[in-house]
Amino acid sequence: MAGAKKPIVRLRLKKGDQVRVMAGKHRGAEGEVLRVNHETGRVLIKNVNVIKKAQKPTQDNPRGGFKEQEAPIHASNVSVLDPKTSQPTRIGSTVLPDGRKVRVSVKSGTVLDE
Repeated sequence: MAGAKKPIVRLRLKKGDQVRVMAGKHRGAEGEVLRVNHETGRVLIKNVNVIKKAQKPTQDNPRGGFKEQEAPIHASNVSVLDPKTSQPTRIGSTVLPDGRKVRVSVKSGTVLDE
């Protein structure tokens, strides 16, 4: 099937979540989710997996150089931190009495969505 679209990965992570890296080179690092890519299943975390990217010389920057930026890591390697205990937790969902469906921490039952 030429030109078939990749399936979109259903992630429970959202921009702004506090997460901890559970596997890989950056295991133990914590940070805030900056971006979630549902097509590739990867997340960008602030100050985690920082790489140096070469910059070509331009009129604004005639010498070029290197720029440090975060690179995405796979979502399966991160876990959301419980706001109450700051420990990694799984994410569940529940429906509030007013009819809204929200994400909750499985460990403490704390609502993650405001």
